[in-house]
Amino acid sequence: MRTKRVISALAIAAIAVFGLSACGSSSTVTNLNSNDFASKIADQSVVVLDVRTPAEFSAGHIDRAINIDVDASTFTGEIAKLDKTKTYAVYCHSGRRSGIATSQMAKSGFTHIFNLTNGMSDWLATAHQIGMN
Repeated sequence: MRTKRVISALAIAAIAVFGLSACGSSSTVTNLNSNDFASKIADQSVVVLDVRTPAEFSAGHIDRAINIDVDASTFTGEIAKLDKTKTYAVYCHSGRRSGIATSQMAKSGFTHIFNLTNGMSDWLATAHQIGMN
């Protein structure tokens, strides 16, 4: 009987540890408003990643941004080529696609990811047009 209690206690502990570590993996993504995002990308070592379509990117994007369309079938393969040890600042138009992209990046092992919460809409509304191409 005592052995069963010990095994049950260990099983519960293992489930708790697994649950906590699973929650911890999503903590690699930090959501930022446009002002904090601007401060983050002022660091030249931060990779700015635009996950909108190529047409949206061509219409205007943040300086130094690279474009990898999150909705393209090649997205997973393209992010696999990136250096997972670098810091990434990710944005889209409204924050929905960048949320999807940052979630996929976190699941792929990226650990330093920042998401522009309300995307280019917020960026432009708060006059961060400096640094736009």
